[in-house]
Amino acid sequence: MTTTAPQILLREVADDDLPIFFEHQRDPAGVDMANVPSRERDAFMGHWARIRVQPTAVLRTIELDGQVAGNLVSWQSDEERLVGYWIGREHWGKGVATAALTRFLEVVDERPLHAFVARNNVGSIRVLEKCGFVRIGEDEEGFVFRLDAIAEASERAVP
Repeated sequence: MTTTAPQILLREVADDDLPIFFEHQRDPAGVDMANVPSRERDAFMGHWARIRVQPTAVLRTIELDGQVAGNLVSWQSDEERLVGYWIGREHWGKGVATAALTRFLEVVDERPLHAFVARNNVGSIRVLEKCGFVRIGEDEEGFVFRLDAIAEASERAVP
């Protein structure tokens, strides 16, 4: 049986997306999986207000069939460019993260690109590997991944 990649759209983050992102990050299963604590509403909205004006930030909403499925973010830290994503639990296991990250890597073409993932987040580890990231180490919170170059289209998990 052949499965096809989900039809996703990446677009600029809109104000109306934030309440959905807020609910995604409140989901106890997602919090446990990501090993990232949820924020209260005011702190969450303040965080997004700050990152939306950062000149190095690249932020995208992930839409699946017209529904907000999650978000992708990339930003420059002191030493490296990072990438992160959050997918609403109702969209887990559908290939949304892999398809979205594959497309996002065409938008964010700076390399190397780094990602951190909790040890127990097997799904996210697999997404990063499918998108060409390689585990380069670990810290007290989880694994460190790096993408050094854009993989050839034929090698990518999703066209």
